[in-house]
Amino acid sequence: MFICGNRIIDEFGRCLILRGCNLGGSSKLPASPVQAAGQGTLSLNNPEGVSFVGRPFPLEDAEFHFKRLKEWGFTLLRFVLTWEALEHSGPGIYDEEYLAYLRKILLTAEKEGIAVFLDPHQDVWSRWTGGDGAPAWTLEKIGIDLNRLDAAGAVITFQHGKELPECRDYWKKDGRPMFFWPVNYFRYAASTMFTLFFGGNVYAPDFTIENENAQTWLQERYIAAFRHCYRRLKNCRALAGWGTMNEPFPGYIGCRDLSVTENSFLPLGPTPSPWESMLAASGEAVEVSSLSPWLKKPIRTGKAILNPKKKKLYRDGFDCPWKTAGVWTEAGGQKKLLNKDHFALYNGRPVNFTDDFLKPFLTKFIERMKEADRPALFFIEGLAQANAQGNAQAAHPSWSAADGENTVNAFHYYEALTVFTKKFIPWLAFDQESGKIIIGKKKAAACYSSKLGAAAEWTRTRMNNIPCLLGEFGLPFDLNNRKSFKTGNYRSHEEALSRYYDSIDKNLLHSTIWNYTADNTNEAGDHWNAEDFSIVCGGEGRAIKGWLRPYPMATAGDPLEICWDRKKYVFVYRFMADPLIEKPTKIFLPNVWFGENPDVNIITPQARVVLKTEYSFKEQMFYIYNEGYQGEVKIKIKRLVVSG
Repeated sequence: MFICGNRIIDEFGRCLILRGCNLGGSSKLPASPVQAAGQGTLSLNNPEGVSFVGRPFPLEDAEFHFKRLKEWGFTLLRFVLTWEALEHSGPGIYDEEYLAYLRKILLTAEKEGIAVFLDPHQDVWSRWTGGDGAPAWTLEKIGIDLNRLDAAGAVITFQHGKELPECRDYWKKDGRPMFFWPVNYFRYAASTMFTLFFGGNVYAPDFTIENENAQTWLQERYIAAFRHCYRRLKNCRALAGWGTMNEPFPGYIGCRDLSVTENSFLPLGPTPSPWESMLAASGEAVEVSSLSPWLKKPIRTGKAILNPKKKKLYRDGFDCPWKTAGVWTEAGGQKKLLNKDHFALYNGRPVNFTDDFLKPFLTKFIERMKEADRPALFFIEGLAQANAQGNAQAAHPSWSAADGENTVNAFHYYEALTVFTKKFIPWLAFDQESGKIIIGKKKAAACYSSKLGAAAEWTRTRMNNIPCLLGEFGLPFDLNNRKSFKTGNYRSHEEALSRYYDSIDKNLLHSTIWNYTADNTNEAGDHWNAEDFSIVCGGEGRAIKGWLRPYPMATAGDPLEICWDRKKYVFVYRFMADPLIEKPTKIFLPNVWFGENPDVNIITPQARVVLKTEYSFKEQMFYIYNEGYQGEVKIKIKRLVVSG
């Protein structure tokens, strides 16, 4: 596949619409040592002795999964790959057994004609900071004691947070954890690591790791790990490209006042300000406000004590990098904040993280990965926090041809009200950007579609009109207190997913749904932080009517309109035919919805023009040949109802 303007085309010049999924949710965790059933997260002990061989599924099962994904019309997979999976044993020590496994997985995908782009995945930095991604040694290299992270208030992990009195509200009465992992973005450990990774040269210039500035050291090892992976895999034809970093986060960069809580990704429970986090990490017991989300501004629900046992996060001989940088001091025996706006400015002006720090990293990553000597697409991302707040302008960096070619804006967008409350109310939506409640089915659906449209418009006007892919969207399947698990009724899920795909169609976007977790179960979900987004469970597809849809895989011309009515089984597609393209337009038609003899009606402005068509029930494909025709084509396909 190739990029031509804002289109992705195949070798015949046809415009592609890429549809697929993220593979998979449990790939954030090692496959071994094997975790206890339903544990939902893996032990943080022995970080060197893990293995990701078997993620996303055992090699012997790969053919089955790829065949099924192909049958569902998925042509592009966003493949979850963590830094930890490659380099868990120490800097420069790569897991060659996992890389050999990964190569065999890609070769199996190639046999089924499925394209893959590898996604360097992270959430809140690492498993040790409540998410996934970076190896444990990245934290140890700056002096953090891994065993004190929770106690010092620097993180809340599913493994240890339940032991802390201030975190008891994050668990339900039945012992199940709530959806709280994003709170770690604004805890000390993740914020510090992200700030050092993206802005250490500016905000902590004297803080070094092995005689290099922390930013240089961390970025060099991150890029080197994925370059090594690329060189091991570069002859795999299924490998279409690379992501750069999943949902990058600015850390403290952009904080205007370290003494107050601002821009919290998920204001839930004890929510320290950056300064309060620094105090707790330095060994102080700190009283902080407990918050609860409410429209645009969270409400205060009480107080909590962070680090009541006064555990110092850093090992002997190490200290907080922000103390080293002069952000705070304890001269005279009292800790004092010196520069509350330390992270607010860059070169004497208000900082713009996406352009000042994220974009230089993206361009560096792309340029260095090109050294692996193989053409590839690069899928760049903006800020997850800004996307969640519905702010397209804050989410994405500006982009030009000089910043990097063969790039795709792979933004994410979730309907936050559904994700965080685990309830889908079709007539209700919340506009995160404006803080307004949206009432009415049509208005709620239009709100979601408008957010995708805003990201597409930003890409058109500020990112050199590169292609757009909605890299993550979806919903938790454990809605309404897991009611569907008991009844088997997934109609709410189907309606929600259909809304998302309708919006994708309206904006003519490429997309990869989150996610396909091969080992998902009702008890354990996706096996990571109590999430349960997988479209398969117990080996079977679920809410299939919401996401198994017809769409134009390859168009011999320019797509104009896509519309699918899942209730009436009617598909409408309009495109502008290119007379120079000989290969046919390919439309994926799931035979479960259309049967062996669908009713087809093709309309062109020239009534006497009759286009050649073919239908393959087995391949689930409908073909339209231009045969030199130039002009608009409208095709309407519906299930043929046979009476009697």
